Amino acid sequence: MGFTFISTSKRRLASGNTFQNLLTALLLLIISASVFVQQGYGQGQPAHNTGAKYRRGMVVCATPNAAQVGLDILKEGGNAIDAAVAVQFALEVTHPEAGNIGGGGLMVYRSAGGETSTLDFREKAPASASQNMYLDSAGNVIPDMSLYTHQASGVPGSVDGMVEAHRKFGRLKWADLVQPAIDLAHNGFTISRRLASALNYDSKQFKKLNPGKNYLLKEEGWREGDLLVQEDLAKTLTLIRDKGRDGFYAGIVADQLVAEMKNGNGIMTKSDLENYHSVWRKPLTGDYKGYKIITMPPPSSGGVALLQLLKSVEAYPLHRWGHNQDSTVQLIVEAERRVYADRSKYLGDPDFYKVPVDSLLNPAYIKLRMNNFNWNAATPSSSIQPGNLAGHESDQTTHYSIVDSEGNAVAITTTLNDSFGSKTFVKGAGFLLNNEMDDFSSKPGVPNMFGLVGGKANSIQPNKRMLSSMTPTIIEKDGKLFMVVGTPGGSTIITSVFQTILNVIEFDQNMQQAVDSKRFHHQWLPDVVDVEKNALTSDATAILQQKGYKIVDRGPSGRVDAILVSPGGYYEGGADPRGNDTKLGY
Repeated sequence: MGFTFISTSKRRLASGNTFQNLLTALLLLIISASVFVQQGYGQGQPAHNTGAKYRRGMVVCATPNAAQVGLDILKEGGNAIDAAVAVQFALEVTHPEAGNIGGGGLMVYRSAGGETSTLDFREKAPASASQNMYLDSAGNVIPDMSLYTHQASGVPGSVDGMVEAHRKFGRLKWADLVQPAIDLAHNGFTISRRLASALNYDSKQFKKLNPGKNYLLKEEGWREGDLLVQEDLAKTLTLIRDKGRDGFYAGIVADQLVAEMKNGNGIMTKSDLENYHSVWRKPLTGDYKGYKIITMPPPSSGGVALLQLLKSVEAYPLHRWGHNQDSTVQLIVEAERRVYADRSKYLGDPDFYKVPVDSLLNPAYIKLRMNNFNWNAATPSSSIQPGNLAGHESDQTTHYSIVDSEGNAVAITTTLNDSFGSKTFVKGAGFLLNNEMDDFSSKPGVPNMFGLVGGKANSIQPNKRMLSSMTPTIIEKDGKLFMVVGTPGGSTIITSVFQTILNVIEFDQNMQQAVDSKRFHHQWLPDVVDVEKNALTSDATAILQQKGYKIVDRGPSGRVDAILVSPGGYYEGGADPRGNDTKLGY
């Protein structure tokens, strides 16, 4: 519902009391505007680049169809977790680049009462995986073996994660949450220009890697508005609807997955599927200028890195310097350089490696790391190594943020790793396999597909979870929900979440502005500053280049989906215009 502006400038007021009529007109304007705010923008229509606010619930995710599914669940009385489960399965259908049942993810949850939980449904290495499985006889990494073969896939965690989240926090019936995805797969949905382009771009790979299959292929090529129907996927989702966890990790689908592995010399077995279980972990928390940061612990590197970054810049006057000004950029780059160096050595699966989280987040350690940069010149990454501690992801991931009418909030980041994962489909089941094994360190010092290097902490071991950059995060202010945020983006996930948070807290941007704002990225190696087009002024670029920073233009960085709670208690979304991301509320 909109509002009608009442003009008095083109006609004489009917009453002689001009002042009274002006007050009346102003009051009507305020009331109408208030209705506009409470009703929201377009009542369930995508609201890109608007400051639309909602009182009762909000969903921000990668596709309009999945967002609508989540909103419908909220309206039917479901809570944030119910909506999250429904969105996860809907994204498997409508966002095949990253939405998945063949991958995994991480979840941060905060109840309306302030209780917090994190769920690790990250993929695991199969039991027969080995440290040198991607090396040839000379000890060199075999190109693409960890990316586009059946051996590139970790044991999927998404279905178990959704089952576990629903078991603990869900309210509506499981079948009702999976059904919308079945309908989308069976009846089809009209595809966007972006998805059509992605499908056409990868069609040669689909054909090459999937002989005898015909998934996501169209002989004459895909066009915006085409109907995409996925019957085999609908059958798989139906089994998950009817049998829950056993609909994926046992029975027909498990048999199909294992048969696919055998056909392609993969190593995943039925035992691997049966033995997979997601893990509830203690949330990682920190403080930034009075804001409580609730984020993901290892095997996510994102939470530790985010808290390190925030503490690294906290003492500096970013607000006074200004958004993306040369001093601001220099400080952030130097912080990122050091944090990513630490990531390369110290982060891994805590079930296999004692991650020194407390030492990495020690304020004295962080201060020491930041003491050795020079404002007059860039610090060469070659001179920066992981810190000395006492005693010791294409970026085609996807993220969604959801808040319900009670104030329960969930941030979930989920992935196949590369766009369309390994680009290999499970024959008969219709879903894509991940290539998350590339997130392990195939060989110390050798970068993965995102240019990230690792060491022993992230080496391949049987049943181990690979390190992740996923950074789903929830923020409190004065004990109340303040923000829900996350993004895809491979190695840029951490820096995109970090900069989005600063955009709100330091630079007074609303949620959509914070998401829209141009971003930059540094990850220690390679020693370059990747910058989105027009992120920096020519003056700022010139100053940084004079100091020795290598500025490199890059395409869009991340696709942040976030929700901010206004002082009045309204939900304000930010849906990233870099994708087809959508925010819906009511």
